[in-house]
Order: sequence, then C-alpha cells, then structure tokens
Amino acid sequence: MLTQSQEKHQKVLQVAENLYRQDPDWVTFFREVLGIDGAIRKAFPSLEELASFEKSEPFDHIQKMLVKLREKRTTVDPETEPTRVITVRLPKSMHEYLRTEAHDLRTSMNKLCISKLLQVIEEDMIPNERTGGGSNSPGANHSAPPASSLPAQTPTPLAAAATATLSQPSAPQQATSPFKPTQPRF
Repeated sequence: MLTQSQEKHQKVLQVAENLYRQDPDWVTFFREVLGIDGAIRKAFPSLEELASFEKSEPFDHIQKMLVKLREKRTTVDPETEPTRVITVRLPKSMHEYLRTEAHDLRTSMNKLCISKLLQVIEEDMIPNERTGGGSNSPGANHSAPPASSLPAQTPTPLAAAATATLSQPSAPQQATSPFKPTQPRF
C-alpha cells in the first residue's frame, strides 16, 4: 500500500508523463509541470514537501523528460511564452570557465546556463544575505566552514555558477537570482 506522499509522487509523475506523450515544447512542459502554477507546486505547496519531492525518483524522471524535450526543440513560440532577459554580475574567471565549458560541451552558454538553472540547489549552497553579515560589515567572519559542515562531495566551481545565467558579448544578457524559501522555486 502506498503512503499519501507516494501517491502524490505517482500522481504528479502521471501528469508529467501524460503531457510528455503529447510532445509539447520544453517550455510548455516546464510551465505545466515544474512552473509556479504547475502540477508539482500544486501537489507540494510547502517548501518542505517540495524539497522532499525534489529528492525523489519521480522528480528525477521528470527532469529527464525535460532534457529530452529540450533536445528536440530549439525555438519556442514567443506568443505562448515570452522570454525575459535578466543580468547577473559574476567574476571574469567564472564567465571564462562557463564559456570554456559550453565550448567543450559543444553548446551555447545560454543552453548551458538554462540547464544549470533547471537543477535543484540545496538551500545551504546559497549564500544567506538576510543575516546582514556581508563582507563589508565589521567583524565579518571570512573563515572557511568547518569540515564537518561541508557536504560529502565537494562541489566543483560550477556549483557556484548553477544559479547564474550570463551572456556572451553579442548575445542578450541573462541572469538569475537565487530562490529564497519565501519565493517560488520555479
């Protein structure tokens, strides 16, 4: 017998699979399944429920469906889903790293950054700006966290870039802001 949580997982996965079989563009799939008003947010309205679902096999399967749809479609009808441009400031070294990674993967920086943005980032990987202990404040602690508080796998420099979209000089600038528990994750 399935628990209530498992039933919700299966129900959301079924919604995603039904839509996937209709062969939508990836943006429509994202909006209807992962978006703010999508099936996942409706089934898991609290941050705790959502975070738990994001660690499940059904969520992983949904992410893989999204990747497959992104491989098929290169353009989206701007009338059904207009695009937005945002700007992010990041160090030159990070920009160069992402540019090199995109080149090595034979993709555009835009596609690479969108792929990174679609990944779930644990809250502890996002700097907390609400504490007021920024680098300009007196007595700010700049020491590294104790080894016991670090994740088992040390993230690569790309983990920091996962919440940033950037642009090449000839392309429109793009970026993102980290999601906070009080803001929608998608």
